[in-house]
Amino acid sequence: MSLNKSKSLPLRLGVGVVLLNSDNKVFVGKRIDNPVNFWQMPQGGVNDNENLLCAANRELKEETGVESIKFIKEIDNWLTYELPKNLLGKIWKGKYRGQKQKWFIMRFVGNEEEINIKTKNAEFLEWKWIDANQLLNVVIDFKLDVYKSIVKELNILLN
Repeated sequence: MSLNKSKSLPLRLGVGVVLLNSDNKVFVGKRIDNPVNFWQMPQGGVNDNENLLCAANRELKEETGVESIKFIKEIDNWLTYELPKNLLGKIWKGKYRGQKQKWFIMRFVGNEEEINIKTKNAEFLEWKWIDANQLLNVVIDFKLDVYKSIVKELNILLN
């Protein structure tokens, strides 16, 4: 796909969840479709007319099985990223050039047995809790700016 054509594609509306445990570690999963050593937080698309917080809760449950959560904060700004050229036209049936996301910070208040990444449409191979400052070391490069904004937000919130 030419770069000019890709710029005319819209951004996909999405949500993301920063899930913190009681030690303020962040949940990350290793994607099935990109099992190189890249990890990400739960995120996904928003259905038509779906409330953003409801979409975040739905995506979290679909990807991790987690329902025992306490809402902490909605990150004020929309965060966006563009797909790299090699993924344009391949992801989301080629309809979008990237994502415009609303992120939510939540606290996991359940028992770890609740976490189940072997869901119906599994997206993660494995999962772990990591320090917020490690996020920038594990994320795929085209999502780095989004994660930098999130880490900045977490550092304000947690310190």
